Amino acid sequence: MADVISNTGRVYLRWALTEGVGPLTFSRLLIQFGDAERALGLSASALKAVKGIGDDKAGKIARGPDETEVEREIESAEEHGVRIICRADPDFPEGLKRIPDAPIILYVKGELRPTDAIALAVVGSRRCTIYGSEQARRFGELLAGAGLTVVSGLARGIDAFAHHGAVDAGGRSIAVMGRGLTEIYPPENAALAAKVLESGAWVTELPMEATVRAENFPGRNRIIAGMTLGTLVVEAAQRSGALITARLASEYNREVFAIPGRVQDPMSIGTNALIRDGAAKLTTCLEDILDELGEVGARLRPAPVADMHARREGEAPAEPRGAAQPAPSLQLSAAESRVYGVVGYDPLLQDAVFRAAELPPGEVLAALTALELKGLLRRLPGNLVVRRGLA
Repeated sequence: MADVISNTGRVYLRWALTEGVGPLTFSRLLIQFGDAERALGLSASALKAVKGIGDDKAGKIARGPDETEVEREIESAEEHGVRIICRADPDFPEGLKRIPDAPIILYVKGELRPTDAIALAVVGSRRCTIYGSEQARRFGELLAGAGLTVVSGLARGIDAFAHHGAVDAGGRSIAVMGRGLTEIYPPENAALAAKVLESGAWVTELPMEATVRAENFPGRNRIIAGMTLGTLVVEAAQRSGALITARLASEYNREVFAIPGRVQDPMSIGTNALIRDGAAKLTTCLEDILDELGEVGARLRPAPVADMHARREGEAPAEPRGAAQPAPSLQLSAAESRVYGVVGYDPLLQDAVFRAAELPPGEVLAALTALELKGLLRRLPGNLVVRRGLA
């Protein structure tokens, strides 16, 4: 079981399973007694010296968990291929070490890497609109393509589409769960969870057999906010868990971004309010995010590429700021360049492409096929086409 948990991790796990001890109380215990192991076995009277621990709580903490409960938790983790890491372990996420209510321990299935410190959270409504799903997938793809790890909660809606975008772009994604890692919730995201695990990880602070409960999700949201450089809110109603994540990110001195939505759409009330109140940066493209990430964003920014296909009068309109340019090694014909300029990151009907390109239909069709083969466009159901992420 050495690969499942370290000796220090066992001590921390005992505290995590102790009734009455949460992240803040545990931090106070460390401050008061200097060491997690030293604090084990202290009397109730000694524990009462810690801020926030009264008579009743001190008694519960002094009793602690039964040793069989600790061993059963470790055995369950081993059975499910899960590691248990603690704040003192070297692979505990750096971002989480710097928040005041850091988890005592984390259950991890998959691999956490040092590069996951360069991560962005993408969160939003479970009942998202088509627009929201498109933007979540788009930014998942763009962020992963730029080298950021995409962190979200594997929930229905925005979370799921963000994970899809990241893994479909060949990037890393981390799913932070609101339950134990013995099962996937919601069950319809099981296939997506498996894809995330291929190049990322599942994470939770909850015991292996913990079930889904409403009170689990604010804690889950703080982990999402804490282990990332910033949080992107794609869609959020007036009262949304995504807004909790955004608030926590701000409290942790992390960046907050929001994608504007339609003014009359209930799913855009929260995001538009974040932008209106100055609590989030209005975000329409990857560059808006990289601009706020300082030196990290500068390193992730694609190298400037000269405009190989200068627009001449009568050609397709100029691309929006932050739009991906074809890699310089890809040679595009005049027709391909024109069609590429017409298609954007929002799905577009092929009929609209034919009209906007103002070329013979045969040339447009050939250009679409060529651009798809070069990895610049992809076709969607319903005769839709859309740009891929950064080429």
